[in-house]
Amino acid sequence: MALRPSRSPGDSRWAPWVGLVARLAVGTTFLVAGVLKIADPDAAARAVQAYRLMPAGLGELLGYGLPFLEVGVALLLLVGFATRAAATVLGLLLVAFIGGIASAWARGLSIDCGCFGGGGAVGQDQTQYVQELLRDGALLVGAAWLVVWPRTRLSLDAVLGMPAAYGPDLDDEPEEPDADEPAVPATDGEGGRG
Repeated sequence: MALRPSRSPGDSRWAPWVGLVARLAVGTTFLVAGVLKIADPDAAARAVQAYRLMPAGLGELLGYGLPFLEVGVALLLLVGFATRAAATVLGLLLVAFIGGIASAWARGLSIDCGCFGGGGAVGQDQTQYVQELLRDGALLVGAAWLVVWPRTRLSLDAVLGMPAAYGPDLDDEPEEPDADEPAVPATDGEGGRG
């Protein structure tokens, strides 16, 4: 029995299209969230402070600065420039957001996450922790896809011919073994036949 190398999802012809969808979904979400928070920076600062995870001054600084980071990195992701780096930054933000929301829930705080502006204390029956965690988890999956397989259709990375670290060109067919060459036999891992 011959062993053939397995193909990862990133090697398939549809992977760049999945990446495009992930890029647009994650990028658009962060762009909208950041713009809404920039429109009301005081509410964004209050939302960060509502989590009670850091000193007030640091929470306020983060509340004012984070929306600009979200918008800037979202724009990179939307145009497909430095896709892996942008997805890594947004993925790390999502891990922090998931941790903050889970922490607030576990500590019994009743807050709105402030992800899309607003935020702060709400009534116990108005919390939406499950929905927020599911949304951020789905976005994290999209960001992780882009970290592992950053080559996407309609990206500035492709137009500019970004480094080979991004993988093979989108138009390259995966190499198939030559029919005239013998298949590689299975081994037991120690050089012997299995």
